[in-house]
Amino acid sequence: MISVEILQFVNYLKVERNYSGHTLRAYLHDLEQFCAYLKFGVKSFEGDSEVKAAASFSLLAKARPIDVRAYLAHVQVKGGTPRTAARKLASIRAAYRYFVRRGMLELNPSEAIRSPKLAKHLPEVLSIPEVTKLMEAPDLTTPLGKRDKAILETLYSSGIRAGELAQLKISDVELDRGLVRVLGKRNKERIAHLGNYAIQALDEYLRVRTQLRNPRHGLVFVNFRGGSLTTRSVQRVVERYVRMLFPGRRMVSPHTLRHTFATHMLDGGADLRVVQEMLGHESLSSTQIYTHVSIDRLKEVYRVAHPHA
Repeated sequence: MISVEILQFVNYLKVERNYSGHTLRAYLHDLEQFCAYLKFGVKSFEGDSEVKAAASFSLLAKARPIDVRAYLAHVQVKGGTPRTAARKLASIRAAYRYFVRRGMLELNPSEAIRSPKLAKHLPEVLSIPEVTKLMEAPDLTTPLGKRDKAILETLYSSGIRAGELAQLKISDVELDRGLVRVLGKRNKERIAHLGNYAIQALDEYLRVRTQLRNPRHGLVFVNFRGGSLTTRSVQRVVERYVRMLFPGRRMVSPHTLRHTFATHMLDGGADLRVVQEMLGHESLSSTQIYTHVSIDRLKEVYRVAHPHA
């Protein structure tokens, strides 16, 4: 049974930090895994199986810095990546900071522990011809095909996340102005822009939306039964066309279209801060990775085009 103190921490993340349900479950799972290690040691991971333990404040209160270090090392020994270990450390550290600020603990055993160094991976992006091919794939003779076309065009045109797209309401969309109101991470609202192709695709889809079992809710995108889409549903739409068009290629997700949007904007001369605003990034450093992608593309063009390259 999860201890009251842990539930208070999760409630703090939900109410005061506006974390999503998905993020809350990830934090709680990370704390449960750490508590299992504190209780059972290396036996908390046996092959592919996991020994379960409830997230317990009493276990966390007894942990020392050496326990946190040993746990992070054990995660990587059992196949976890440095990125996985870094995420787990962030969850553990956030919990301890909460308990210290509330006067429930005097010391934070994770405070002085450095996060594992992460290799910088440039995001996967599509070329303009690949994007064109993807956008032309849906069958526009059916309502679902028109829906899929509108999904693909909206993701690429606006750079919004799959979860944000799934939650779009009809009242959030202003086709005449080419704007959509998006509720992003931590319930922060922003305005995203739609290009002419996305406006046309959305307009054509909304004209036939009621043919999908006449949905009785105000969300833009619906499934074939008229129900709302989930983030996973949006992912499946993108993945289906990618498998059809690019067999054998590393999977392209809705987030790939977000990366592609940002990269193509910068390639076209957009200001970095404008792209930051459109993506809803709090920090400019989150957006700067796309400048590296653009530079790599410029290098490739230079290598191919310049006679002395």
